[in-house]
Amino acid sequence: MIIIKVIKIFFFSAFISLCIVQTAFAQTELDERAYVSFKKGLGFLAADSSVGINLKFRMQNLFGVSTVSGQDLNISQVEARVKRLRLRFDGFIKNKNIAYYMQLSFSRNDIDWDNTQIPNIIRDAMIYYHFNENFYIGFGQSKLPGNRQRVISSGSQQFVDRSFVNANFTLDRDFGIFAYYSNKLGSLNYNLKGAVSDGEGRTGIYSDDGLCYTGRIELLPLGAFTKNGDYFEGDLAREKSPKISLAGGYSINQSATKSLGQRGIELYQKRNLENLLFDALFKYSGWALSSEYLSRYTQNPFTVNTNNDTAMVYTGYGVNTQLSYLFKNNFELAFRYAFLRPSQKIKYETPVNDIYTFGITKYVKEHLLKLQTNVSYNSLNTYFPNTPIPKQDDKWMLQFQIELGI
Repeated sequence: MIIIKVIKIFFFSAFISLCIVQTAFAQTELDERAYVSFKKGLGFLAADSSVGINLKFRMQNLFGVSTVSGQDLNISQVEARVKRLRLRFDGFIKNKNIAYYMQLSFSRNDIDWDNTQIPNIIRDAMIYYHFNENFYIGFGQSKLPGNRQRVISSGSQQFVDRSFVNANFTLDRDFGIFAYYSNKLGSLNYNLKGAVSDGEGRTGIYSDDGLCYTGRIELLPLGAFTKNGDYFEGDLAREKSPKISLAGGYSINQSATKSLGQRGIELYQKRNLENLLFDALFKYSGWALSSEYLSRYTQNPFTVNTNNDTAMVYTGYGVNTQLSYLFKNNFELAFRYAFLRPSQKIKYETPVNDIYTFGITKYVKEHLLKLQTNVSYNSLNTYFPNTPIPKQDDKWMLQFQIELGI
């Protein structure tokens, strides 16, 4: 606990102190979602240039099958659906210092219908104010500055979807105040991101006495990536020289009411949830290597109601590592190894999980139009009380997806 508190103090002290530094150094790129750019999508300007709006959409159509087990290759499940269908608007009003960003979702899984029975099409709704080219703040609902794979758009992934490590530990979206600061010290680029948010997530309909505090630091010792390449997967920019990003973050969600913080099932008692996030990225000449470590801690992960029903917080850690190479014909081969390790407190309640995934992607127009095929092997080991011998369950998965967007 002492180490966690020290890390927490370090992240927030660094963020606050560096945000008030005068912008005396060379300017660097800002967070990718706060820019208003007419290079992609459909852009419109008012006659007096006082209002700008940019329109984008994208869809992901998915087909997949799963086998009965690792040995029995008969099909046990078929998945065929529109996984994502989204519409995005961004722009500025009066001048480019006042920007906005909105994103709506329309597929069933994307609006949380199954979990809440309430169709929620709002994913992002943000208003930004740019003080200068280095520092800006935002107010509204958006992704918290958590792990890299979550902040990278689902439309910029090199596999059919993010890893299940991200699914279990990501901070996801929340409503609050966001702050971003980017600058350069010599050849070292750095980005500082922080947020104070409600803690109830995208589907929150009420608030309580707890807030969520999140901070993230990114260090780029070899300079900025080409075309903001640290925020899309695969080396589509074909970096001419090696580029590295090292990042870490911390978040505490006070009086959380959901098992995963901003997401998950409703808890019977509130819990303070602490997340540690570390990730690294390397790109050079078509090669890309990334890895992230995510963890969650709470003092007592079990909550119980008057009927002795139990709702549990998932505590423990996970690691996701991806290696890829992009050929000159824009075919990419990628390998992912991801695993989850539950904490000792919940060891007998949830399995140890490992997934190995091999992917082939054809980029027709970078991430805007691509065809993806993934083959995965999923291994689960479940422990039972009073025995160290796990029960193994495994299966194969084959997925094909087409993504199209503007």
